[in-house]
Amino acid sequence: MDAGIVGLPNVGKSTLFNALTCSKSAQAANYPFCTIEPNEGVVSVPDERLERIHKLIDTKKIIPAAIKLVDIAGIVKGASEGQGLGNKFLSHIREVDAILQVVRCFEDPDVIHVSGKVNPVSDIETIELELLIADLQSLETALPKAERSAKGGDKEAKLRAEVLKKCLDHVKEDKPLRNLVLHDEEAKLLKSFGLMTAKPVMYVANVDETDLEGKGPLVQQVREFAARSGATVVPVCAKLEAEIAELDPADRAEMLASAGLTEPALAALARAAYQVLGLQSYFTAGEIEIRAWTIPVGATAPQAAGVIHTDFEKGFIRAEVYTLADLEQYKSEKEIRQHGKLRTEGKAYVMQDGDICHFLFNT
Repeated sequence: MDAGIVGLPNVGKSTLFNALTCSKSAQAANYPFCTIEPNEGVVSVPDERLERIHKLIDTKKIIPAAIKLVDIAGIVKGASEGQGLGNKFLSHIREVDAILQVVRCFEDPDVIHVSGKVNPVSDIETIELELLIADLQSLETALPKAERSAKGGDKEAKLRAEVLKKCLDHVKEDKPLRNLVLHDEEAKLLKSFGLMTAKPVMYVANVDETDLEGKGPLVQQVREFAARSGATVVPVCAKLEAEIAELDPADRAEMLASAGLTEPALAALARAAYQVLGLQSYFTAGEIEIRAWTIPVGATAPQAAGVIHTDFEKGFIRAEVYTLADLEQYKSEKEIRQHGKLRTEGKAYVMQDGDICHFLFNT
């Protein structure tokens, strides 16, 4: 599951991406960040539950969950018509599962805004318009082909044409497809089209060092805009985070304290992005490692087992499950068993965020 970082020029997108993916201090804090390619990076998702488990289960290593971020080429007005790096921008957005839009919420006369004025809502609308136009073009091309196929009477072809028509009508009203209500089968089909306004979005409000909590008027504008579609807003000072990321652990803690922060804002950003992608974690815990495994919300126990190894899903027998609350109450897995709190779950069990599991399977 990938999240694409987008934004207009000079909003701090690259500064933020570099801080996320090149943090020396994050590595020291056991949140490993590593760059795959110049424009891609894997970012660990800080989770305090791992340390809480570790307090009661001794282990050799702790492995957090991770997500992949893609630094997408900057957009300018007219990207849907190929302006700037428009084609590259659009092709990369089609490939990601969610959009993290960096929005400039700071004034700085030394950093020129492309439109000459800092207006975060206008910035959001510029990108949204380009994505709407691109989706409109895609739908107008795809619908006639789908309608021709549907004439053959194939049930799936008919549904495809119906969904495309519904999407086209929605986009023509200048509404993003993420707000279109569909039933499960239609939603599954929509996802296969790669339409950009159908992807979930989160707004990263890039603030200055005087507004780290994002209480200023520019961020409030973003919050009000996001609230209308149920989107998440995370305030981050990319400049400060980049400086923190370059420090050694001791200096990092001191700088965080001086800024009134308990953790880098990037930690909150990573967790929020994880949720926007529709992901959750379950844990395995033992002497070798305590590990967070990433699964989609709604995954069943066999599907969760398959994340560890495909054989686990194929030969799934049952899962033994307990919670962190159980562990903190009874202090050990042995005591959890003895008190009858270790649950046995079958193939239909839907995993809950934070489950601690053992899987039994046949090879």
